[in-house]
Amino acid sequence: MAFRAVNSRRHIGLQQLSSLAWAGRTLLGPMKACKFVVDESTDESMLICSAVRLMESLDLTSAAGQLLNETIQAQSKEFKTGMSTLLFLVGAWSNAILECLQQNVPVSAIVSVMSEGLDSCCEKVQCLQVSVHDVNKELCSSSVRPSASESKASQIPCGSSLNRQIYLCFQKDISASEELVPRNSYFPQEADCNFNKGLVWPLASFGSVASLVRSVDDGSTSVISGSGVSASICKQKKLTHSRYFSPGAKSHVSSHLGDSQVYLSGQSAYTCECYGLGHLAMALSHGSQPSMKLLQSIVAYQHERAECSGSSQFSIAEIATCCLPGLPESYSCVCPGFVTLVSPEQATVIKHFQDKSLWIVLMDGDLTEQYRHLGFTKPRNVKTILEYPSLQEGGSRTSWLSNMLDILISLEVNLVLVKGNVCENLMERCIANNILVISSVTQNVLSAFGEVTGAQPVTYLTQLNASCLGSGVRVELWKGCDERAMELGQLVPVRIKVQGISLLTAVLTTAVASKMCLIEDQFWTFVYRLHHALRDGKVFLGGGAVEFLCLSHSQMLAEQCLKLAGKKAVKEFRSPQLAAFSSEYKAVVLQALATGWSQYLSVVMYNTAKTASEFEARTLIDHHLQKAADCGSPSAYVLKEFRRGSMFRGCSIPFTDNEEGVKVYDNVTAKMEAWRRALDLVLLVLQTDAEIIIGPRRSQLLNSRSSSEFMFL
Repeated sequence: MAFRAVNSRRHIGLQQLSSLAWAGRTLLGPMKACKFVVDESTDESMLICSAVRLMESLDLTSAAGQLLNETIQAQSKEFKTGMSTLLFLVGAWSNAILECLQQNVPVSAIVSVMSEGLDSCCEKVQCLQVSVHDVNKELCSSSVRPSASESKASQIPCGSSLNRQIYLCFQKDISASEELVPRNSYFPQEADCNFNKGLVWPLASFGSVASLVRSVDDGSTSVISGSGVSASICKQKKLTHSRYFSPGAKSHVSSHLGDSQVYLSGQSAYTCECYGLGHLAMALSHGSQPSMKLLQSIVAYQHERAECSGSSQFSIAEIATCCLPGLPESYSCVCPGFVTLVSPEQATVIKHFQDKSLWIVLMDGDLTEQYRHLGFTKPRNVKTILEYPSLQEGGSRTSWLSNMLDILISLEVNLVLVKGNVCENLMERCIANNILVISSVTQNVLSAFGEVTGAQPVTYLTQLNASCLGSGVRVELWKGCDERAMELGQLVPVRIKVQGISLLTAVLTTAVASKMCLIEDQFWTFVYRLHHALRDGKVFLGGGAVEFLCLSHSQMLAEQCLKLAGKKAVKEFRSPQLAAFSSEYKAVVLQALATGWSQYLSVVMYNTAKTASEFEARTLIDHHLQKAADCGSPSAYVLKEFRRGSMFRGCSIPFTDNEEGVKVYDNVTAKMEAWRRALDLVLLVLQTDAEIIIGPRRSQLLNSRSSSEFMFL
């Protein structure tokens, strides 16, 4: 065992936190700088752009590093956002507290004053919270209208060099006249009024939707004026310029539409009647266009579905993702139903399912002989001699495989969705009998298919009977925007759909395989930002407005501690125990808290190219701090500057090609929790006084350069 005392003047744990956080400085703000992570053992590389992936990639052997990783993972698990802020503030406040220690400030004073200072900041910034309803109303009312030149652009076909179209592909719906055998006597009470209406290919810049309508059935092409699209989409929520979307043919859309494709370009689509929460999603995305367009497509689809069914307007449980590396990013889309990857052997089975209604089975565990459900208890009076027979002694294994296959064949099962793993031998036998088995299906996907098909999840196939099956499912090869089925090396994307399903799959594509993880992380981050905003019912003013007010407030408290004495110096604090510390100590600690906010703002401004350097950013921040102090009310100054959009607009998020953008907003709970977790971690490490290392590392430490710092016991 090795023992190392932590030097109180140059705290080793805080230095480790600072060093680890430094690696993530460029991840702060909307304009993040990506990092390559190379695995030397396999020579594989991955492109990352999040604090979570960074921590997963680092060799965190120190205790402080492991605590930092656990803190970031906890933030990610609960909020999926705010991890970069947490990581940066950990480093900034660690450095600031190290300076306090150099000035002989007691640890107890640092802990108490920093905690109370952050609590005071959290109370102060409540005035910068705005209700989601008010934000969405303001954003929708301030939508940028298209200019005359943009209206002319609506006449340009989508194949032109402008490439400003959002490509909508309406897949063929399940016709009501098709025969379905009611084995379970279960059918949805009402069909989804927009079933399969939202396979969106967002290729365009913001604010433009297409205007070319082409029918594949007759090869004809017609052009819709920009004003016509605006009226039909935003007010009536259906196209009125095509014979397929006339009011009289509303009930026959699925049977007449076929494989028609609709292109829309040149008209601003971002109105509250059309996209519902689309503007809020855009303001929370902070300017990442590809993921923002996918999220807006989901919002539009769920908004229209909510109006028809009365369901929740936005639901994360109804969203899934499918990553397709090797395809251009222009192939990214939102597709109703479930899109997943299967092997080429499984794809051959799907060819037998074309235009057929299938019977489906849902399994909420593994489809293996060894699987036992959680909580399974063996009988007490039974002694197990051999639980898992080897493959060589294949009598039992062959019997299990035959029994499972017989159950599926006898019930005429076509499709099995399994939450966990699937036995490879059973998979091969199912393929030979034209039964498609898909593994690693998430719980929300199983629930979505269970709701509309009537299928009841089972844990073991031996529990399966006719009443557990679902019906009406269709499987097809997923097709890209060029209407061709795709094969990605050893995997083939397929689409599973059923009438009335609420599930949407965001198909994420990129030609650079190492970028796939980055794109998926960004997408889910924006989805959860919108989710948390709706759950909180309010958002913060973005662009650094909240952190600026925290900085101003912290400096004001520090100045008061220097000017006032006795009780007057602590009126801003709730804890009377702080009176035990001198005003000088309080001022130093509060200034350390303010230093963290100042560094945060300067790095964000530098990363977003608002300033040429961090020094210039700090100069600009000091200028605004002085103006806020002269104003007399820093919060009023922040509100005024945010409305003007001069300092706190953040990254530009244009509606169209115009220079004018939209204000940005941040989550309330996620941001404040990131602050608290960052400070809690720093103060926790600050209060440690020793590092005790046990295990087989004794010889490594003896031969290391830092061996003189340890005492070996």
